[in-house]
Amino acid sequence: MMVVRATAADHAEHTEVQVARGFYAQHGKRGLDLVLAVPLLVAISPLLLAVALAVRLGLGAPVLFRQERVGRDERVFRLLKFRTMTDARDASGRLLPDAERLTGLGLFLRRWSLDELPQLLNVLRGDLSLVGPRPLLRRYLPRYTPRQRQRHRGRPGITGWAQVNGRNLLGWEQRFEHDVWYLENVSLGLDLRILLRTARRLVAADEVLAGGGRDLDEFWGTHGPPAHGPRGFPTDETEDGQVPP
Repeated sequence: MMVVRATAADHAEHTEVQVARGFYAQHGKRGLDLVLAVPLLVAISPLLLAVALAVRLGLGAPVLFRQERVGRDERVFRLLKFRTMTDARDASGRLLPDAERLTGLGLFLRRWSLDELPQLLNVLRGDLSLVGPRPLLRRYLPRYTPRQRQRHRGRPGITGWAQVNGRNLLGWEQRFEHDVWYLENVSLGLDLRILLRTARRLVAADEVLAGGGRDLDEFWGTHGPPAHGPRGFPTDETEDGQVPP
C-alpha cells in the first residue's frame, strides 16, 4: 500500500505541483469518466427515483441540495446532492445546528453515500471527475498556501486518494498533500485502484469516503480562525454557501 509521508512543511520550498502530463491524464481520464458514469446512471436510475421520492416525502422540496464549490482552475460550480436536512430554524430565523436538522432518513442516506449519487450528473457536465481532489467551499480560497491552492489544477472528484487513505483521520494539511500527490501521479492504474477501494468501502458502509459521514472542522488556513467573530461555520446544508435551486 502506498503511503504519503510528506507533510506541508517538507514541501515548503517546492510549491509548484508537477501535474502528470501523460496521455491518460490529459485525454483518457475524461473518457473513463464518461464510459463509467453514463451506464452507471442508467443502471441506478430506479434507485435515483426511489431516493428522490423518499426525500420529497420525508423532507419536502427541493429534493436536491446545491452548493457552490471550487473546481478545476478555481472555476466555481454547483455541486449536487440529495437533501439530508430539514430547514428548521430558531426564533430569530436562523437555521438550527446541523445535528438538529439531520433526520433519520438523512443519516441513512449519508451512511450508504446515497446522498452523493446526483454528483454523477456533475461528472457528465464536466464539473467533476470520478477520481480527484474533493471540491471544497469557495470561502477557503484565500486560506490556502500556494502549494495547497494548486490542488485546483486538476478536475475535482467524487472520491480521491485522500478519501481512501484515512479521510476523517487526516488533518487538512495531510489531505492537501494527498491531493497534490495524486495530481502529480495520475494514471489509469491509480484511478482504478481508488475506484475499487471506494467500492469496497461503500459495500461495507465505511464512512471514510468522499461525502459520507462527517467532515473535518472548518479550514482556517495557516493563521487559524480570526480573533474576533464566529470561529466556525456549519459544514453542510446551511445558508452559508447554499445556492437556490
